[in-house]
Amino acid sequence: MYDVLIIGAGPGGIYSAYELVKLNQNIKIAVLEEGNPLEKRNCPIDGDKIKSCINCKTCGIMNGFGGAGAFSDGKYNITNQFGGTLYEYIGKEKAIELMRYVDEINMTHGGEGTKLYSTANTELKKVCLENKLHLLDAQVRHLGTDVNYIVLQNLFEELKDKVQFIFNCKATKVDKTEFGYEILSEKGTFQCRQCIISVGRSGSKWMEGVCEHLNIPTKSNRVDIGVRVELPAEIFSRLTDELYESKIVYRTDKFEDLVRTFCMNPRGEVVNENTNGIITVNGHSYADPEKLTDNTNFALLVSKHFSEPFKDSNEYGESIARLSNMLGGGVMVQRFGDLVRGRRSTEQRIQEGFIVPTLKATPGDLSLVIPKRILDGIIEMIYALDKIAPGTVNDDTLLYGVEVKFYNMEVELDHNLETSSKGLFVIGDGSGVTHSLSHASASGVYVARYMMEKGDFNE
Repeated sequence: MYDVLIIGAGPGGIYSAYELVKLNQNIKIAVLEEGNPLEKRNCPIDGDKIKSCINCKTCGIMNGFGGAGAFSDGKYNITNQFGGTLYEYIGKEKAIELMRYVDEINMTHGGEGTKLYSTANTELKKVCLENKLHLLDAQVRHLGTDVNYIVLQNLFEELKDKVQFIFNCKATKVDKTEFGYEILSEKGTFQCRQCIISVGRSGSKWMEGVCEHLNIPTKSNRVDIGVRVELPAEIFSRLTDELYESKIVYRTDKFEDLVRTFCMNPRGEVVNENTNGIITVNGHSYADPEKLTDNTNFALLVSKHFSEPFKDSNEYGESIARLSNMLGGGVMVQRFGDLVRGRRSTEQRIQEGFIVPTLKATPGDLSLVIPKRILDGIIEMIYALDKIAPGTVNDDTLLYGVEVKFYNMEVELDHNLETSSKGLFVIGDGSGVTHSLSHASASGVYVARYMMEKGDFNE
């Protein structure tokens, strides 16, 4: 019998465990994680010999200590303007306070010396507005994929003797009992007084099953569909040198859809991502100067919501990603010039271009994969960005597809992130409430503090 059992060792799970043991070292905590310890996480897809998923027992990119964010760019955005709606539950001031607290922990666990960027008092906001673009407010701590890994290593070293981590242990069922909860798993049955679920985006379908089993209400969420743009770093240097991560939103003239930039990686590299066996695209960048490239990459995404009669936004996104995998054998790449001319890219055209791709992808035609309305919006956004970053509209600008961001259906929670099944909390991206490292981590800290304030472990 554990006092608290945490399902998932992503940022939400890690920071809830961290705060719990900080406040009370006598409580008994276990963390069940489907994937591997940090040092054993790896993906065989190299884009050359192995281009598609070979269905590893557990995905080294999406699962394991650190969650899907372990090999991300390590960007902690301190803002309520994007990254989730945590502030709607706990208040705007508390949300920012907790994000700053998480940033302080990162700084004392290997992140010291990394830069904190800010959009405050920047002239770039005016430049964007003059061109029908909207720059969202945020402070951005960029750890980089390499420093983010070090921070996670140090957090694990601090927690491993205080918290029982059980890896390669997929939870299969959550049942309510007289004394709390019983979790069935591949490594046996676990009992706990209270349970925190933090399964991330990759646990979406599993979380849906838990909610159905325990009669916890949910509502449909959105899916983001788009491409990852790669171009010479100099083109966006005006923005990235000052802001590093610039979240820019544009409303299209044609359909009045919102298109936004996401996950900007100055001098970074484009990478594969595996979600439930579907290969999509993402981006990384590093703090180490020796690992920098000549290119900058970022995503352009359009959000889609569905209600009646079709409610499964994630299924829609998955179907588009599968089509891309079918045509490209994995990730597809196309020159912007080829796209607007209505022709597919070829290996020769890619090689003759002035941009050297950082990911080995299959040349193809994205118009055969991405719905016209979404693709039209992306093209319109590229022309809009060219006004603040001249050179974006270039024949050789590379577009990788598809990039899909899946969001869990939103679990019905009270202001303490507790479900209608008392003693069961859902945090992080698995709740549908948070969509970022900073918000997910903050939600973990919040629930841990709430548990301690209730005094359930003082008996």
